[in-house]
Amino acid sequence: MKALQNKIALVTGASKGIGAAIAIAFATAGARVIVNYQQDEVGAADVVSDILALGSDAVAVQADISVQQDVERLFATTVACFGAPDIVVNNAGRFHHGAFEALTQEEMQQQINVNLLGTLLVCQQAIHHFPAHGGTLINLSALSSQNSTPGSVLWAATKGAVDTLTQGLARELGARNIRVNALAPGMILTEGLLAAKRMSPQLKAQLLAATPLGRFGLPEDVAQVALFLASEESAWVSGERVIISGGA
Repeated sequence: MKALQNKIALVTGASKGIGAAIAIAFATAGARVIVNYQQDEVGAADVVSDILALGSDAVAVQADISVQQDVERLFATTVACFGAPDIVVNNAGRFHHGAFEALTQEEMQQQINVNLLGTLLVCQQAIHHFPAHGGTLINLSALSSQNSTPGSVLWAATKGAVDTLTQGLARELGARNIRVNALAPGMILTEGLLAAKRMSPQLKAQLLAATPLGRFGLPEDVAQVALFLASEESAWVSGERVIISGGA
């Protein structure tokens, strides 16, 4: 039997990058998947098409996770399509690279709304909707949540809050057999990283030199760890922040 056979998974921000890789990995392992997106309808449709080609089921659902009514609709649609979710992945995030002093209030609010408030709202709805036998929450943190670097201070701060949320919920929900863990990726080659860093050859060389395994991570590298945390192979793992950084 596949690792996630008969499981229902909801992945936020799954139209591209890490979220898309997680959705496809879960489907490959037998899960039916809700592919959430905010704006990239075409990307979400492509992910659904890839999953259907694997012989699994998927539905794309538009929702802004920073809006409570959207999150409630997202979960209601999940239940209507497939049933109560067994696995919920908080992947959606907003990142702006630049000096902290130059951030506008709007840019601050965007990151806080998606990275923190959105994660809170999704976690809350997941708890309400998990089956009586329990469920699994996976939150996306970041390597920088405990080692902030210039240009990503606010991002790191929001992800530090996600770390605290993960640990606290793991303790609060353990008696209900709800496991809560966080993934902390390092430098992963995604569209967001390439856009945010405007990566020059010099910067690329610098980043690679700081990574013992000598390469950037791929979304699939994160997806395989997410799959472990979603499966029964990690049945006694909760409250953890799992670093995926190539040794950085």
